[in-house]
Amino acid sequence: MVYVLILIHCIILMVGGHYTYAEVPLFDYLGEFFGSSRNNYDKVGHFAQGFVPALIVREIILRKRVVRGRMWQFIFVVSFCLAFSAFYELVEWWVAVATGDNAEAFLGTQGYVWDTQSDMGMALLGAIVGLLSLGTLHDRQLEKLTTSTELAEFHT
Repeated sequence: MVYVLILIHCIILMVGGHYTYAEVPLFDYLGEFFGSSRNNYDKVGHFAQGFVPALIVREIILRKRVVRGRMWQFIFVVSFCLAFSAFYELVEWWVAVATGDNAEAFLGTQGYVWDTQSDMGMALLGAIVGLLSLGTLHDRQLEKLTTSTELAEFHT
């Protein structure tokens, strides 16, 4: 499952890189349909930036037995995803400072003053949705790799 999610995330990134996140044609049409002048494809990318890494990090901490207890695992994974998203926004800012006038095209803010904050919010939402919606399925898949008692013991 995690490998499939990584592939989907790669496709999202490649589409955004091909068209630029502010100019993905399908989302131009969707924006027109819903009466919005903004192309929101970047929000899909930032949602995936939380959703997919959450399950990757979850698998690592479960298999390596880094964090014990479900609540601490949840907090650790969500915090990691938020930190990663914030670091990405800092990289965007550094590139914008370095490129000057070309920053708007790179950032894809489309004049939205809260773009950075909403990007991090989408990553947070993605991480939470990923953990809550696929955590049980992920556990079942991981149980095939280890004995169920080891995994159950580690969650407590």
